[in-house]
Amino acid sequence: MTKKNNLAKFLWKLILITVGAVVTGFGLASFLAPNDIIDGGVIGVSMILSNVFKLNLGLLIIILNLPFILMAWKKMGTKFVILTGYANIVLALSTNYFHSFKATGDLLLATVFGGIILGVGVGTILKNEASLDGTEMLSLIISKKFGFSVGEFILFINVFIYAAAGLVFGWESAMYSVMTYFIVSKVIDSVMEGFNSSKSVRIISDNAGEIGDALIERLDISITYLQGIGGYTGQDKDLIYCVISRLELPKMLEIVKEIDNKAFVPVVDVHEVYGGRLRRK
Repeated sequence: MTKKNNLAKFLWKLILITVGAVVTGFGLASFLAPNDIIDGGVIGVSMILSNVFKLNLGLLIIILNLPFILMAWKKMGTKFVILTGYANIVLALSTNYFHSFKATGDLLLATVFGGIILGVGVGTILKNEASLDGTEMLSLIISKKFGFSVGEFILFINVFIYAAAGLVFGWESAMYSVMTYFIVSKVIDSVMEGFNSSKSVRIISDNAGEIGDALIERLDISITYLQGIGGYTGQDKDLIYCVISRLELPKMLEIVKEIDNKAFVPVVDVHEVYGGRLRRK
């Protein structure tokens, strides 16, 4: 039964990676490439070389990514390499398929919608344990040897890529490309972290018991009491911890203020929540 479950999960990942690669290919070929707007990393380099030497973009993406995929074999494992290789092949085929379809000639529309589409596609692939960008694989290795963070290394590489784009396509296109990269990054974060709008809340108050009872009774939510020690007083304190939706947050703050208007209430965004939510019986 376990083998069947693992196979089913693997096939589901392949389906999602296929969808992500097709979506990415559509964004590249129909929005960005026809308007001389590039993405960062290996895909960006491929787009520049394709334009300068009139070479097939899909084929270039595979050729330039191949050394990085092989380089990642030991570090990331066979499964990652197989899924990444498959994602790049599907991306290449999709890019070639959509090559003749230009969605828009408006640079701003191409930047915004191309960035969103690309972000959704790349984010879906990353979330399913594969990658389309060799610079990310290289950055994992370089960062260990030279002490750079992954983000710093990718930013360093992209500075040169966008500078090259400015020389080839013009500086206006390069600026649109930077804007696209920013949009893609934000959309990838949303896809990777989820669109959950829950809030993680801690309530620090001398009236924690009363507040907790009120929250359970009036909001019908599950809470957890944590033990703490006051930094100034050195006295034991009860802290309330819970995860709620953003719609429940204003009502929660209102209840807390009614009981203790001096309560300290840090609120943090929660991107994903796993497990059930306990209700009072």
